[in-house]
Amino acid sequence: MEAGNELHGAPLVVIEVDAGLVVTGWNRRAELVFGTAADDAVGRPLAEVLPLDQGQWSTLASDGEGPQVWQVRRPDAAWSLEAWVQALRGGGLRLFGHDVSAREAAQARTALDSTMLMAIKENLEVALWAVDERGKFLFQDGKASELAGVPRNFLVGKNIFELYKAQGNGELIARAIAGEPAHTRSAELHGLYWDTHYIPVADNPSGARLVGVSLNITETKRAELDARSRVELIERQQAVIRELATPIIEVWDGILTMPIVGLIDTARTADIMDGLLQAVTRTRARFAILDLTGVEVVDTGTASHLIKMIEAIALLGAQGILTGIHPTIAQTIVDLGVDLSRVVVRAKLRDALQHCLRTLRQ
Repeated sequence: MEAGNELHGAPLVVIEVDAGLVVTGWNRRAELVFGTAADDAVGRPLAEVLPLDQGQWSTLASDGEGPQVWQVRRPDAAWSLEAWVQALRGGGLRLFGHDVSAREAAQARTALDSTMLMAIKENLEVALWAVDERGKFLFQDGKASELAGVPRNFLVGKNIFELYKAQGNGELIARAIAGEPAHTRSAELHGLYWDTHYIPVADNPSGARLVGVSLNITETKRAELDARSRVELIERQQAVIRELATPIIEVWDGILTMPIVGLIDTARTADIMDGLLQAVTRTRARFAILDLTGVEVVDTGTASHLIKMIEAIALLGAQGILTGIHPTIAQTIVDLGVDLSRVVVRAKLRDALQHCLRTLRQ
């Protein structure tokens, strides 16, 4: 049976039930919304035609109560039905309702967005803020704001351009308000370091034109600065160690000696050559003695560099002298086939010094 001829074409869903909540009326709008013909609905319990996700139809409010939203769920579909109830003679009820599924879904999404925003700003070290087209703060909140000593909404009503003029990023913020996204890394403000995203927004009823998300990266930044400081310290220490490992000693006027200790490779030999050639030039030395007593083995590349060092010293007008060569190093030099006829070689440092002094006297 249809729900009253005058209600059959009503724009609202109209459903009539008897005192036992069996459907006695089902209008055209109900057919369209639920996809169930009146003939299939009338005579069946309302709970069977429209099973509820939660609750019972037996709790239907009496006439005069405000509207209620009922969550209807069938295997083929689900609806949110907002309905008003009118009492009928004989104990029956008439429901006037409409499908508010879209509205309920939107409200659920809004509630979820609000829950997520609340979880982010209360648990993460982030500051959230928004300004209008003139730069006036409309919103400011977040756990990181409180860590920076800025209470919730303390900035609301203040102008970002005036408040943070000293930061020097007013032009960047102006471009972001105009629609150009921006991002600043490791900016220091309120005693903390911030990684901030400037997100333009438009056409929203709040009046906001720019949303800012500022992440507190102070701990990371300080760890980075500490690590950089440690690296610089290590580099300085390594430079000192290199100097101590290959000291250049002026043992006499015009005589330099460089005792080399430990393992030397191609890279270290290049440093030794650079330091020694600079010392020869600076002191205008006539002799440079390379004492290899503390070196037991070198590779062929390093041996070749040592010979080239002697040749480079000669180009500066000084004489290079090798002393303390171990048998293994001598074998390496021989294997290279280097002509040492023009290189002064002495067994000990003492012998090299005597050679230099004798040459100076002559």
